[in-house]
Amino acid sequence: MHTQKTSKSRLSSILGRAEKFDPVTTFPTVDELLSDFDDRAEREPEVHKRRIGTSRLGEAIHEFIIGDGPRHVIVVGGVHPNEPIGFHTVARLADSLVDDPSTAMGLTWHIVPCIDPDGTRLNEGWFSDPSQRTHYARHFYRPAPDEQIEWSFPFTYKRAHFDAVIPETFALMRLIDETSPILLVGLHNAELGGVYYYLNRQLAGAVDSLHAIPAHFGLPLEAGEPESADSHAYGEAVYHAPLSLERYDDLEKQGLDPVTIISGGSTADYVTRHGSLTFVAELPYWTHPESQDIAPSGRSYADVLEEKAAGLRGLGEELQRIFDAAAPDLHQDTPFLRASSAFVPLMSEAGDAEARRAAAPESHREATVAEVFTNDDLVRCFRLRYGGMLLRALNAEVCAGTAHPRLRRLCNDFERTYESWLAEADSVGDLTTLPIEQLVGVQFASTLEIAALLVDENDQ
Repeated sequence: MHTQKTSKSRLSSILGRAEKFDPVTTFPTVDELLSDFDDRAEREPEVHKRRIGTSRLGEAIHEFIIGDGPRHVIVVGGVHPNEPIGFHTVARLADSLVDDPSTAMGLTWHIVPCIDPDGTRLNEGWFSDPSQRTHYARHFYRPAPDEQIEWSFPFTYKRAHFDAVIPETFALMRLIDETSPILLVGLHNAELGGVYYYLNRQLAGAVDSLHAIPAHFGLPLEAGEPESADSHAYGEAVYHAPLSLERYDDLEKQGLDPVTIISGGSTADYVTRHGSLTFVAELPYWTHPESQDIAPSGRSYADVLEEKAAGLRGLGEELQRIFDAAAPDLHQDTPFLRASSAFVPLMSEAGDAEARRAAAPESHREATVAEVFTNDDLVRCFRLRYGGMLLRALNAEVCAGTAHPRLRRLCNDFERTYESWLAEADSVGDLTTLPIEQLVGVQFASTLEIAALLVDENDQ
């Protein structure tokens, strides 16, 4: 009973700190973020700066170390470059660790503000105005899977083999091996819906705390379709972080070729050698009432999946048509082109997988309102994401002055198609932009609470 009271008091204290975060309406650029941390290291003797690697385009990657305990925690921002909520989180965390040393809980904290500066810079066009989904889509970039830090660790399983580790991932690998952390926190965020989490194993008290934290800020838990159809939940909106070999087997069961989808291992894969806990808090920029409505919809879940399958197949066909028509005239090896080469074929494959799910006996049930909305919105999301990146690939040739006239015409035609997708997204009413400081509060509080629960577990 005493332990339970102490745990509640601790969480209350953590939430009290998170409540005091000032409102924010923008995200920092890479230069602003790194300058802020450099200033902090010069100003505060408790903050130690150390170079851990170099990006592919030559930018130094640093960690900032706070605390001197024998056990280590790694917190990584910018794991996916379109997910910058963590940039505010690392700043608030560093300030808290300096202002109140008890926040460190006797641990050494290794904060990597931005592990992918090159990719992040390609998203900075929307950082000054993150409130509009269509503005976000226009300036969206997500690397091809084998260029994502999260999914480019060494991996060998069945027919899969990956060892083309990029420099940024190699930097994180070395940091993990040097510190053998008890906890690795990847600062991610989602796009639309509610808050959800990943842990690579069960942790006593975690589910209750992870539910209490967003509730404290008045933010909803995710209630719609999970990211993966085979997600295993430890509790509502708290999922097992799957290893790549588990993803491989799941994709195989869905009738997909895992080799074309899985590039490499994840951070969760790599830290298993050290017995580390992996934790991710996924936070949405926007939410919608229907994405939280678990009431029966009156519609068949199988029909919902069939519609989703048709939408993804249609998207795949359209993007592949544009890509194939443009291919002879695409000469710039841009990140947008590499990403499009990887993601465009996956749209039709994903549609085929959803059609197979629709035919499964367990799909012959009534769907919830949230399932209807979130399945439909995934098609919308992928149109905006991958259509936008393909358009950026075409425009790169046009802006470089190397585009053949037929590529210019194709680009103009596709621009009109993409505008129609943006208009369709804009027509979705009742979309709410969530306050960034509250999302940061959830990520900050959940990171400290998971670290505290892990310390409790280790000290027993």
